Amino acid sequence: MLDMKRIRENPEEIRRGIANKNERDRLDELLAFDARRREIIVEVESLKNTRNTVSQEIARLKKAGEDASGRIAEMRRVSDRIATLDAELRETERGIESIAWHIPNMPHPSVPIGRSSAENVEVRRWLPDGVLGLTAAAEGLLDHMELGRRLGILDFERGAKVSGSGFPLYTGKGASLERALINFMLDLHIEHHGYTEVFPPFLVNSAAMRGTGQLPKMQEDMYRCADEDLYLIPTAEVPITNIYRDEILSADELPISLCGYSACFRREAGSYGKQTKGFLRVHQFNKVEMVKFTTPDASYEALETLVRDAEDVLRALRIPYRVILLCTGDMSFASSKTYDIEVWSPGESAWLEASSCSCFEDFQARRANIRFRPTPKSKPEFVHTLNGSGLATSRLMVSLLENNQTREGSVVVPEPLRPYTHFDTIG
Repeated sequence: MLDMKRIRENPEEIRRGIANKNERDRLDELLAFDARRREIIVEVESLKNTRNTVSQEIARLKKAGEDASGRIAEMRRVSDRIATLDAELRETERGIESIAWHIPNMPHPSVPIGRSSAENVEVRRWLPDGVLGLTAAAEGLLDHMELGRRLGILDFERGAKVSGSGFPLYTGKGASLERALINFMLDLHIEHHGYTEVFPPFLVNSAAMRGTGQLPKMQEDMYRCADEDLYLIPTAEVPITNIYRDEILSADELPISLCGYSACFRREAGSYGKQTKGFLRVHQFNKVEMVKFTTPDASYEALETLVRDAEDVLRALRIPYRVILLCTGDMSFASSKTYDIEVWSPGESAWLEASSCSCFEDFQARRANIRFRPTPKSKPEFVHTLNGSGLATSRLMVSLLENNQTREGSVVVPEPLRPYTHFDTIG
């Protein structure tokens, strides 16, 4: 959520940001509500002062034994007007809130302006020695679905039988490899990057979803428990960020770096026409999430660190990847600046997003009311929040299997995962 003062004082800047993010512009309606709200407050304060004056006059008249009926009638009219204005104020504030929840975060000045992913900017790429290459699909190598089927480690058909399309089933060494990926990534972030591990709930309330920006805009993409105010999380970003909701932190607690594993659930209501086979688009997947809380002056440096932490996972596993700076039109509703990390899939002959790392400035903190005191006696300020996938295993598994397959049809397990899997190859 944006600061209303910022919106009021810089409406054209906000209007440009809304347009650049391809969002609906309701700024005029919001500003009209805001102007009326301020008018009501001024009038109510004036009427309350009048009421106080009249009350004192009534008391004086009664004490002197004089007729106070005229002044009492005047005070009733003033009180009735205040009650009417208070009701209008509540309606006006509800109008402001209903629109403000839908105003997106503003892009950072360093973000390229663009309408779609075609205008994203590649920042860098990394190809380990001996990589199969970016044209490997033409050389007869298998994609992850065929590899998983032949090796008996992935069963999308039975997963669909149990739950429906988009719910994968890992079997045998596939299940061990998935678990190894999760544990390896957690250990790397904890032991080498300084994160503290948390194990969050997988169901959250609507306040938590509003706090990180999923609600109200993305409601149709979420799985909801119909009889309770609970949602299956789309990412561990939601519960981990909301750990500090409605709290005031001290400056010496910052920065805070947390990481945690969760299963993630997304209905993907708007995915019609997109690639959906195998792991390319699923309704349930596993992810290790990294979340940071910082002071405002440190958040963009923290974003670069967050990206490097995610890259370290791929370098350790020798997975080819590239880092993409998203343009304004391809960023999420809540983000101020986002880098995507895409891994190479020789089976698809395509780059697949495996991580998204974002700085939200104080956008989420305002919605979730997460603040800190720069000094013990200073006024609380909003923290800056960041998060990044460290990483999502679904597309990572695609790249890992396809880039580590042999001509004989087996898959070589990357060396850092072997202490977790207790086997070197599959097949």
